[in-house]
Amino acid sequence: MPAKPGIVFAHGLWADGSCFSKLITPLLQEGYEVAASQHGLDSLGGDGAAVVRTLGRVTGPVLLVGHSYGGTLITAAGTDDRVAGLVYIAALAPDETETSQEQQSKFARTDVFEHIEVTDGRIWLRPDGIGCFAGDLPEAEQKLVYATQMVPVPDLFDQKADGTAWRSKPSWYIVANDDRTVNPELQRAAAQRMGAKTFDIDSSHVPMLSHPEFVLDVIRSAADSL
Repeated sequence: MPAKPGIVFAHGLWADGSCFSKLITPLLQEGYEVAASQHGLDSLGGDGAAVVRTLGRVTGPVLLVGHSYGGTLITAAGTDDRVAGLVYIAALAPDETETSQEQQSKFARTDVFEHIEVTDGRIWLRPDGIGCFAGDLPEAEQKLVYATQMVPVPDLFDQKADGTAWRSKPSWYIVANDDRTVNPELQRAAAQRMGAKTFDIDSSHVPMLSHPEFVLDVIRSAADSL
């Protein structure tokens, strides 16, 4: 068994694997094998399969880290035997009986949904919505996040996946207190339901970019416990 677990990241909407760049570089320098799934947000099944494929790019056991909708993905993909633990970052974590949308609908709608548009069969974040998504980043970084956004099909959150990994595997959860994309109350409820070790940070929806050292400390702690 390797001295350190492998780490696989799963991104959410309006992001791609580069949203973990401030985490990947130091983790590689510390000797972790790291990979980030790049999925197209075309279907829940297809995105989940992409995460499962990425598990094979690192040596197990694997710590799966999901941000936002990436939490839905690691909840399903995490049932893979190679996965030993889960880290959620401001993330969804639906039970097997609910979709991502059903989980969201139990909580107040956040500001970001006033700043989206459906064009060419995709849900795009408009330029005036980047502050709801990454408002605590410098302007130049906000523009980079906006320019590299991956955009979902409209029914992505209405799709359902099999498997609820947090019911059987240890979980850690980072709650972003100032989140205007995923309701912080949803985050706290999700963390409590899964029995996760929970960490709060006064952050926008992207703490891995605005508070990378905080997020790294949680990931290191989770990895050390596997």
